Amino acid sequence: MELLSNLALGFSVALSPYTLMLAVIGCFLGTVIGALPGLGPSNGVAILIPLAFTLGLDATSALVLMTSVYYGAMYGGRISSILLNIPGDEPALMTTLDGYPMAKAGRAGEALVLSGFASFVGAVLATVGLMLLAPLLSRIAYQFGPAEYFALYLLAFATLGGIASNNQAKAALASAIGLGIAMVGVDHTTGMPRLTGGNLHLFDGIDFLVAIVGLFAVAEVFVFIESHGKGSSIGVKLEKVTIPVRELLGGTWTMLRASLIGFIAGILPGAGASLGSFLAYMQEKSVQGPDAGFGTGNPKGVMAPEAGNNAAAGGALVPMLTLGVPGSGTTAVLLALLMTLNITPGPTLFTDNPDVVWGLIASLLIANFVLLALNVPLVRIFVKILSVPPWVLLPGVMMISFVGIYSLSGSYFDLLLMILFGVVGWLFRKLDIPTVPIILGILLGSHMESALRRAMVLSDGEWTYLFSSPIAIGLWIFAVAGFIAPMFLRNVLRKPQRITD
Repeated sequence: MELLSNLALGFSVALSPYTLMLAVIGCFLGTVIGALPGLGPSNGVAILIPLAFTLGLDATSALVLMTSVYYGAMYGGRISSILLNIPGDEPALMTTLDGYPMAKAGRAGEALVLSGFASFVGAVLATVGLMLLAPLLSRIAYQFGPAEYFALYLLAFATLGGIASNNQAKAALASAIGLGIAMVGVDHTTGMPRLTGGNLHLFDGIDFLVAIVGLFAVAEVFVFIESHGKGSSIGVKLEKVTIPVRELLGGTWTMLRASLIGFIAGILPGAGASLGSFLAYMQEKSVQGPDAGFGTGNPKGVMAPEAGNNAAAGGALVPMLTLGVPGSGTTAVLLALLMTLNITPGPTLFTDNPDVVWGLIASLLIANFVLLALNVPLVRIFVKILSVPPWVLLPGVMMISFVGIYSLSGSYFDLLLMILFGVVGWLFRKLDIPTVPIILGILLGSHMESALRRAMVLSDGEWTYLFSSPIAIGLWIFAVAGFIAPMFLRNVLRKPQRITD
């Protein structure tokens, strides 16, 4: 009964004309961003966050817009994977294995429709899972004290980027850099400035939105300038778009299995959509057997990874909303958005801001139907977007970034700092150093320090207090395992080779 009343509250928020308009706009923009190779949901959300502040959106409206962009980008990533054999983002990588062969065989429209429906099933089931599981997990989170929260933050640092990064040492270095940046400013305990170099602009610390927009949006502009030139072309021509009902019905269990696997992978901090897509594909391949023709254009090889990565996208929202720990790079950006809007994710979010949470959940349910409508009958429009040259796209990205950050702070110093972060992000990509752990360090560094200090005060400086409860010990074990396991699983999770002509 409580669930129904919460949903009624959510739909009262989500069904307002203004919120519906934001959801539709977010879905459209997200699909466009996802379809463009290399951008992905993390960069897309980071690019558009300044727009939310420029428009003066409140917490609910901003979150609805950005999560719609998030879901839309997850849907859109399949378009370039199928037509260009270039993933729109990393989770869409597995879609190239069977999607591109289908396109080369003259079944591009069928592949796009099947992947669109699979994305819909995965995302809807994940949103239902979020609705059922998040309140329960938020109640469990009340059992967390400073020792448990410190271990939880450590788990986030140990696992986030572990699967996606090619080198654990580089991921650890990036986390350390992020934690170091979080220390810049006035120490709230002693009142002494730290790492400011005497610059008054740094006394309030470094705004994580400045770092996010610089490391993602501005760095992406530099990467585009360097690597993509001025043109783009469609690799496979899109013929007639029809709904393959037989294949769709035959893949029902495929989509359900993949959605469950993806949702579980999304809940795990740091695993995210990439692992969900990989596990869903490999599971379906093992179920269908070696004679199923996976890798040569099997429709189930398109549906499984798409359902898996979209379900993982919804699952990643669970730890972000209930524990304040992002489950993926994109949810780390969304976490920064909430904190900027003075909304604190965690166990009290469901009681302090129920309109925000349940309005978001209801909006996500609506957004999935909007995305299905956009991604099946209007798929030709998004295919055309693949031919937009970067010299048209990049000025808009830069304009949104500069206007948004300046409208937020009114400081020219923040603009210079944003450019500096953009240069750092570009260099780190060339060095294959992940930037998501940096963002996580900036976001959670002060909270982690505060949890450690409270733990030391409560225990009178006894460090064993950090291992004083079964929850804390379990989190420490998972943190160590999450950091070490990718070193052994690297060969198993190695990115598959793209199929070429």
